[in-house]
Amino acid sequence: QLQLVESGGGLVQPGESLTLSCQASGFTLENYHIGWFRQAPGKQREGVSCIHIDGSIYHADFTEGRFTISRDNAKNTMYLQMNNVKSGDTAIYYCAATKGPGSIWTLCRSPYFFDSWGQGTQVTVSS
Repeated sequence: QLQLVESGGGLVQPGESLTLSCQASGFTLENYHIGWFRQAPGKQREGVSCIHIDGSIYHADFTEGRFTISRDNAKNTMYLQMNNVKSGDTAIYYCAATKGPGSIWTLCRSPYFFDSWGQGTQVTVSS
């Protein structure tokens, strides 16, 4: 059974840093395209950062170089390092995986291409 479990969310102040983790079980992350998505209240779920099986990486424009996605194959865990967070980063963050076809640019721009999801972790940026 494929399972993804996020952790690391919480309340942070603007300008601070936060690292989200996503532990996978039942499958091997490095054999999948993986990514982070977020959903703010009243908004659609959107792609944040993703890694293709071929190693290519996509970051949404709004990350502005502040976010880093990575994967630890030995731990079968993926991460999202968030620096200089802003109030607009407040959302529920989800990790996801898929073996679907396409470039990472195509895959990460829509949650519909991903078929395995974690339960989400809340990130709130507020002073």
